[in-house]
Amino acid sequence: MACHLRSASVPSSPRSNEVDIEEQLQSLKATGSSPSMAMETVHDALIKLGSIYSRIDELTSFPGSQRQQRKAVEEELERSLILLDLCNAMQESFTELKAIVQEMQLALKRGDDTTLQAKVQSYARSVKKTQKQLKKTSIKSTSDAEGCRVIKLLAEAREIAVPMLESTLHLLSKQIGMPSTSKWSLVSKAFQKKRVVCEEEQLQDLELNIVDLESGVETLFRRLIQSRVSLLNTLSL
Repeated sequence: MACHLRSASVPSSPRSNEVDIEEQLQSLKATGSSPSMAMETVHDALIKLGSIYSRIDELTSFPGSQRQQRKAVEEELERSLILLDLCNAMQESFTELKAIVQEMQLALKRGDDTTLQAKVQSYARSVKKTQKQLKKTSIKSTSDAEGCRVIKLLAEAREIAVPMLESTLHLLSKQIGMPSTSKWSLVSKAFQKKRVVCEEEQLQDLELNIVDLESGVETLFRRLIQSRVSLLNTLSL
């Protein structure tokens, strides 16, 4: 499922590298704005964004890349820390959602509709809690990024990352939607048995999707850490 951006031959100049990264960011931005994004698409986009961060990180190794505006670098470090916190919140949410989905599977197997409905509500609350955290976060760029090649690209990547995390939660919020217990009581036992098998499979698929998304956010988190290390190094030169 992962998308690998790095080619066998690395561009020979900072300028060609920058143009390539800019094109990849624009492509990723277009993908992220699609209303028909699927779970697999979001996972691939997260991996791709992590790879773009690695490509941006390569720019800091070119001669002259360290001559950035100090204030812009410091502000980017501050905003990247906020993004790291958001990724961490997403990871915590994934852990909670996986546990809830597993509990839903047990309740479904036992035929415990009351517990199942309670877990559905817990799932919805968990997603909404993280969604609120993302919505109240602002990490927009400032004019200080102008003229700083690496900072400008990092700002663009960051402004793609937050909506992508929001899209992840939006997709997860739409995965659970079960009928009420009263409606279940109206169907035959044979149909209920088929329903249980079907919903067990759906919950298993959901759990696997959460694992994949968790992996994508973890990859992005690691790339952000490396990016911060590289930026901190430029301040020490």
